Amino acid sequence: MRKALYILGELEDRDIVWLATIGKRLSLGEAQPVIRAGQVIDTLYLVVDGRLVVTMDGGTPLAELGPGDIVGEMSLIEKRPPAVTVTTRSQCLLLAIAHATLREELERNEGLAARFYRALAVFLSDRLRGTVSRLGYGTAGSGDGPESFADENELDEVVLDRVSLAGDRLRRLVEMVER
Repeated sequence: MRKALYILGELEDRDIVWLATIGKRLSLGEAQPVIRAGQVIDTLYLVVDGRLVVTMDGGTPLAELGPGDIVGEMSLIEKRPPAVTVTTRSQCLLLAIAHATLREELERNEGLAARFYRALAVFLSDRLRGTVSRLGYGTAGSGDGPESFADENELDEVVLDRVSLAGDRLRRLVEMVER
């Protein structure tokens, strides 16, 4: 859900309508692969309903995702195959957006591009901070400064300002996709 706050908080209402319009509904049952490690993907997925699990090779779980979360964003930015596998944990409804269609619109629409890429930068930064924190770097007592890193569950104040707006946009997006 945290990614949704970054993305949907940055985008405008018209951007959300565009995504819902060009995206394709994808309904999957439990234990269905969405992304496979090492296999090139050409789609960005927004979780509308259900739960997904992100795993490393060998099945080590890294994260659980739910409504509003996005997967396939890293392959949108760089063409390398994903390093993780994403599988449905329950019945899921996803909004599938072709990378090519999204890239074309991002090139054509500079405003959307600025909002979209800023949102990606913010949540990828948040993901990196969380990873560094889990690895023990920058934690209290590590000698990296008295303040060290913020709690990985703490939201940035810019995001907090947009939480309500992002939640409302997610609700409207879900309504558009479920119709």
